[in-house]
Amino acid sequence: MARRPVKAQPSTRKELKDTLWKAADKLRGSMSAAQYKDVVLGLIFLKYVSDAFNERREQITEELRADGYDDEAIAETLEDRDEYASGAFWVDPDARWDALVADAKVAGETTIGQRINEAMDLLMHDNPSLEGTLPRLFNRDNVDQRRLAELLDLLNSVQFSGMGAAKARDLLGEVYEYFLANFALSEGHRGGEFYTPASVVRVIVEVLQPRKGRVYDPCCGSGGMFVQAEKFLDAHDADPTNLSVYGQELNESTWRMAKMNLAIHGLNGDLGPHWGDTFAMPYHGDRQMDYVMANPPFNIKDWSRRESDPRWVYGVPPAKNANYAWMQHIISKLAPGGMAGVVMANGSMTSTSNGEGDIRAQFVENDLVAAMVALPDKLFRSTGIPACLWFFAKDKGAGRRGSVDRRGQVLFIDAREMGYMITRAQRGLKAEEIQRIADTFHAWRGMEQLSLATADVTVDDEDSVSASGTEYEDVPGFCKSVSIAEIKDAGYALTPGRYVGMAGAEEDDEPLDEKIARLTSELNEQLDETERLSRDLRSKLGALQ
Repeated sequence: MARRPVKAQPSTRKELKDTLWKAADKLRGSMSAAQYKDVVLGLIFLKYVSDAFNERREQITEELRADGYDDEAIAETLEDRDEYASGAFWVDPDARWDALVADAKVAGETTIGQRINEAMDLLMHDNPSLEGTLPRLFNRDNVDQRRLAELLDLLNSVQFSGMGAAKARDLLGEVYEYFLANFALSEGHRGGEFYTPASVVRVIVEVLQPRKGRVYDPCCGSGGMFVQAEKFLDAHDADPTNLSVYGQELNESTWRMAKMNLAIHGLNGDLGPHWGDTFAMPYHGDRQMDYVMANPPFNIKDWSRRESDPRWVYGVPPAKNANYAWMQHIISKLAPGGMAGVVMANGSMTSTSNGEGDIRAQFVENDLVAAMVALPDKLFRSTGIPACLWFFAKDKGAGRRGSVDRRGQVLFIDAREMGYMITRAQRGLKAEEIQRIADTFHAWRGMEQLSLATADVTVDDEDSVSASGTEYEDVPGFCKSVSIAEIKDAGYALTPGRYVGMAGAEEDDEPLDEKIARLTSELNEQLDETERLSRDLRSKLGALQ
């Protein structure tokens, strides 16, 4: 009887991150961050696919052995693709990790890079959802084949198996996001184009609560918005198929990363047939979206602009800045009850140059702006430009999106004082701060509050949304509900700090005479203590002479 395979022990999160970052360092000296990012992330994906496939093989083996099948029948069944229809990708024998590692250890006419390319081709051929997704750059001249072989050997110690498919996928997703964040840091501004800080994404997702319908990102980067939406559904035990994912991405490498990211998280998304420019060739036709979540590149000057574009309903955006082009494209994609959350540079809230002020006035007068959130600085690794969040809504009346009629009003939230320093250069938002922003918006709209802190709430039926029971109140220095008339009087400036005012000072009901007496007594005690310490110091100095 053949020996039963020994189950691999799952790696801890710390072990995975440490090992995989060492793996990246193996190639750091021989190629740019942009190149080794694709190499390492592609190999991580390949290792996960093989581990998940092997775990499924072990499950099949145990099930068949329990049913009395002999080794020959088991071996035959293990190569039946139908047995892997759910829970794992089919991996051809020539694409399996063990085979690649074995080939890397022997010299031959075919380089290991070419073998990995062939493995990627086999995976894409056998699994249609991966078609056009996986990188094929492992045999290029600038890829050191010796280091690549060492990298395979190092990754061989990492295990994504032994814990069940769901947990393994969660672990891989965490590692993938960790790498995206670190590659964004190492690539500087360019890296930031494909990665939005998780805390910023969570603010958008927690405010919008995308629970069913179509969700869209016109500049989806590595797909972080979609992944966070899936996590929101998972936190509330909702069916992830409630959301249909649509996106578009201009950069080829980033588009591939997004496709892999969605596959890693078990999401079926339509990111178009290939990468492409949202302004020049928008995918998804006239399909309307229930939610749009986006972090467009700030202030881009070179973009595909046509003055006759039907998306410019509220004014033609300037040729040298695409901020208002992104926002009008997003508004054009919203269904009648749709909502959107968009990251923008702070200048978008006040700019009046080249007609931007007039377009912003049209947004306000057409009652499209639901809320504005000023963010703290240093949230983005890739840019020092201060950022804000725009929230758009096609319908602010009382209904399934909220029980409070907010037509003719805009909610302003000033979150600039929030956050904590992760490093000397980067800030993050705490979970309770994200929840406070989301809960403030939900109370303002009369929405059921379904933040992660209340993950036991069922969210299967969007039409059942009702008021949370928490009434909204303006909070000086933090939030205020402002009428369109007041915004017009302010020249349509949408900076939250202009409206929320200063935080109120704490009330002091101590009588003045008593306060003076208390402070005088405390001061005298401190002076006496200072005099005592001075005498002790002189005494000790004298003893040293």
